[in-house]
Amino acid sequence: MIRLFWLLAAAMLLGACSSAPKKPADDDDLVNGKDVRGFEHMISALAHNVNEIWGREALFAGKFDYVKYTDQYQSRAHIDFNGGLVQIETVSTLEPRQHLRRAIIETLLTPDDPAEVDLYSDREIIPGSDPFLYGQVLDNQRQPIRFKWRAERYADHLLNTALKKRTLGIRSIYYVDIPMVANHVDRRGYKYANLIRQASSKYGVPESLIYAVIKTESSFNPYAVSSSNAYGLMQVIPATAGRDVYVRVKGKYGQPTREDLFNPAYNIDIGTAYLHLLQSVYLADIQDPVSRRYSVISAYNGGAGSVLRTFASDRNAAPSIINQLSPQQVYQVLTEQHPSAESRRYLYKVSQAERSFKMTRLRAG
Repeated sequence: MIRLFWLLAAAMLLGACSSAPKKPADDDDLVNGKDVRGFEHMISALAHNVNEIWGREALFAGKFDYVKYTDQYQSRAHIDFNGGLVQIETVSTLEPRQHLRRAIIETLLTPDDPAEVDLYSDREIIPGSDPFLYGQVLDNQRQPIRFKWRAERYADHLLNTALKKRTLGIRSIYYVDIPMVANHVDRRGYKYANLIRQASSKYGVPESLIYAVIKTESSFNPYAVSSSNAYGLMQVIPATAGRDVYVRVKGKYGQPTREDLFNPAYNIDIGTAYLHLLQSVYLADIQDPVSRRYSVISAYNGGAGSVLRTFASDRNAAPSIINQLSPQQVYQVLTEQHPSAESRRYLYKVSQAERSFKMTRLRAG
């Protein structure tokens, strides 16, 4: 699915660039000084380079998939956050074990800061402080991997005991699969507990809701990207939610950049500020707090206008209709009658995640 999406996305970007008249970047092409067309070109170049080597096996990053190419696009790491699996592969024909070993070590030591990793090129990964996968993957001695010597030793163990091979046309792909620990989602979530707490206090949004949105949007993957041009933990779209927060909450012109939104602290701040806008401005006329929360959750995915129009064609009349319903009836309408199937499922998923968070806290307390 992620391969197909990005191939289509790349084709669309190439088509858009080829059909548009050539001109210097103007205000419409720039976002906070960043060249949007330059970014589109970068995505297209990535797709071209990857497809040239991997063909039908091309993979690209998504909401729940970290994909990073290195070694002139001959090696790659794929972290499946839903499946809890790290797969590291190489198509190199010259000493493939050495290429794979280097890719394994780089992946295990990938830094925790997304700003230090370029997902859109084959640029080498430089280890930082604590690795992103620290605690989410254990070596053959059931130990977390923080230092280079342990990553090197585990890479050698994998090559000696878990090396696999499959074919790609006339070429061979050598790879290893590394299972993540059973509670890898919670381990990632723990990293952001303080940021969630701070944003909750700043904007008056419950911690449980912020946690549930992040878990549903990205499974706590700070590298998350999506087809809707959304980035980071809370999958903020710069030109919609991001711009709204800038103007209505931050009181400034513009919108966050892609680089901004790959910063976990910044992403959580902007995403929570948008939840605040939804509950205190766009859906503030909904009186019951539970009904309002259900509406806010649905609106985070599909927009406040879609939520209101689910109850009335005249969105201005919708709040009074919602106020006549019980919270359970509001939930039922939004999960059964919202025009977007994705939004119907989204409310269910976030509600389940929020309930799970509260129960975990209750047991811990």
